[in-house]
Amino acid sequence: MKPLSRLKGAISATGRLAPILRSGLIAGVVVAAVTYPLAAVGGLGLKAGADFYDSLPSELKSLPPAQTSYVYASDGKTLLTNFYEEHRKYTPIASISENIRKAIVASEDGRFYEHNGVDAKGIARAFVANHTAGEVSQGASTLTMQYVRMALRDGAQTPSEVMAATEQTPIRKIREARLAIKVEKEMSKTDILERYLNVAYFGHRAYGVFAAAQIFFSKLPQDLTLAESATLAGLVKAPTAYDPAGSDQTAATQRRNYVIDRMAELGYITPAVADTTKKEPIKLKITEPPNDCIAVAKKNNSWGFFCDMFKNWWLSQPAFGANPGEREDNLRRGGYKITTSLDPKVQDIAMDHVTKRQPIGSAYALGEVVVQPGTGLVKAMAVNRTYSLDQAGNGAHTDPKRYGKIKGNYPNTVNPLLGGGNLPGYQAGSTFKIFTMVAALDAGMKMNTWFYAPHRYKSQYFAGWGERGSCGGGHWCPSNASGSMTGNHAMWSGFGKSVNTYFVQLEQKVGADKAVRMAERLGLKWRTDIDKLQASPGKSKTWGSFTLGVADTTPLEMANAYATMAADGKFCEVLPVTGIVKPDGTPAMMDVKGKQVPVATPRCRQEVSKDVARAATDAMRCVTGYGAAKGACGGWSTAPGVYGMVDRPVAGKTGTTDDTRAAWFVGFTKELAAASFMADPDNPFHATGDYNSWKPIETVAYTLKDALKGKDVQQFTPPSDNILGKKPANLPKMKKKKKN
Repeated sequence: MKPLSRLKGAISATGRLAPILRSGLIAGVVVAAVTYPLAAVGGLGLKAGADFYDSLPSELKSLPPAQTSYVYASDGKTLLTNFYEEHRKYTPIASISENIRKAIVASEDGRFYEHNGVDAKGIARAFVANHTAGEVSQGASTLTMQYVRMALRDGAQTPSEVMAATEQTPIRKIREARLAIKVEKEMSKTDILERYLNVAYFGHRAYGVFAAAQIFFSKLPQDLTLAESATLAGLVKAPTAYDPAGSDQTAATQRRNYVIDRMAELGYITPAVADTTKKEPIKLKITEPPNDCIAVAKKNNSWGFFCDMFKNWWLSQPAFGANPGEREDNLRRGGYKITTSLDPKVQDIAMDHVTKRQPIGSAYALGEVVVQPGTGLVKAMAVNRTYSLDQAGNGAHTDPKRYGKIKGNYPNTVNPLLGGGNLPGYQAGSTFKIFTMVAALDAGMKMNTWFYAPHRYKSQYFAGWGERGSCGGGHWCPSNASGSMTGNHAMWSGFGKSVNTYFVQLEQKVGADKAVRMAERLGLKWRTDIDKLQASPGKSKTWGSFTLGVADTTPLEMANAYATMAADGKFCEVLPVTGIVKPDGTPAMMDVKGKQVPVATPRCRQEVSKDVARAATDAMRCVTGYGAAKGACGGWSTAPGVYGMVDRPVAGKTGTTDDTRAAWFVGFTKELAAASFMADPDNPFHATGDYNSWKPIETVAYTLKDALKGKDVQQFTPPSDNILGKKPANLPKMKKKKKN
């Protein structure tokens, strides 16, 4: 809806005003001079007014009145929050109570249905009243003129246009009068009244009757009673002076009763109804509409982190503007109905399992993200933090350099700890082995790629500055977590047991740069300077430690990368919405290869073949205790209890960093993928310890179990025999230690 669309061309009009102004223009100028005694009116006339219009563009570029965007959960009904600059929702007049329609006319322009935009009798009456009083006691603006003023204000593109629309000068009065007559020729009284009711300001950030009915009475405009309508109509003249939400309702009641009396004078209601209604006290039911992520309802505070991720996603979408500033303005003014991917049930389940294992208040963060394979839809984002800007009661910062200087970010924070923001994330340890394995399979290597994996291995890669595991000649020599991993391994047992020295050899064979590029293909981004340098084309070939997860990432990225395997190799960009509808009921669109498609359409591509994804999944089944369909897992794994917890086909990977500064688990079924981490976001060197590594494992496992309760069990599809390869006849044997 564009309130100024009917005014197009009116600015450049140079003809005389309608006959009604011929007799009233001079009086109008005099009224303006009385109304604004400080204005310089010498030489003011039609010529000055015409010059003013001629200086403006012939076709005013107007914006629709700012409307509130509503953000809902995946059911399309549960409100997460709103975004607005001016709280307003455009409402057709058929959905507005006749009570408020009549009350507004009675309050603001009793001759609305008789004049042609400018009321000569009203001008004369205002002149006499103001001259007698010696001050402004009555205005001469008709309801149509008021609408013109508000429409010009809302359509203003520059500060000077705002000033021109609202300045207290006779020129503005003439401008409004000319445009009001033009509007009355092109629009019906009903249309004008509808637009007026949708742009008028009622106080308390309520723009338009929908917001006013909601804020003051918690109801829809069509349900407003006579008393409520008169109360709201009385606010338009002076929202602050007649505010009924203040401690003293005397002025508001008097103003309401004046409106009721005017309605009786105009014959809209009987005197008896007026007397009865005036005896009613003003009964408010105040609602404070939420605005932005920080205003998410307290009982659903954890939704704030998802909301923040959604907002950052919106600001990155070209469909909503050329830059983040335009996109945010569009979000706050565009009046969208946004249905997000957040599933309140899954969110509650995830939050419950997170906080059971690491309560809110701990410096250590335990968080989880749940993603739907095949769509990229984010179903839950849970972390043991309170989404709040208030850090007054937060604990001490755990970084020794900041201790005692600033507060820590716990329990309250708005930092995007789970991803979707500008934080780099956390090292994810052996969960990165997926990128090496998938890169190898994608390059044509087979699952039966065997290596002898000693406890410590001298790699072809050189150790970086400060990198642990350097050995002779500056080479990088990683070791395994346990001596029991020593021996011959193919991809199944190498992955299931998380054998570092196997994966370094696999990475050497396929190329570290291929593993890095695969991570990028599956959605990872590099946010720190060192990661960007190491991932660059010139350095990635020598980034040997990449396979052990030394780069920073987020649970959001890792859940989505693993979801690609669950979806048989189909990678989908992270997507926080299932629908975005504009005020006119049409979907918001974006350009994809020259075609317009809905913005909420999943953005997927077949990144690796189905067989590659199924083969990788078969190896990841070894980790969880579910067991591979086509290979030997080697008798034990790093998270064998997961299958029993989830009680359905499940695959995944554990991950820990040096000194267990962070602990991870990423797991998936065919239906859902989830990534959980535990670390200290304020101080990455504050080790969580091996004793906490079970927490991400259980968090993911039980979240998947509860989220899928009652749903049909879906099976993984085994890989074809073509990708398996053959086991070599003569494998190297484990070297025996020499006896002293």
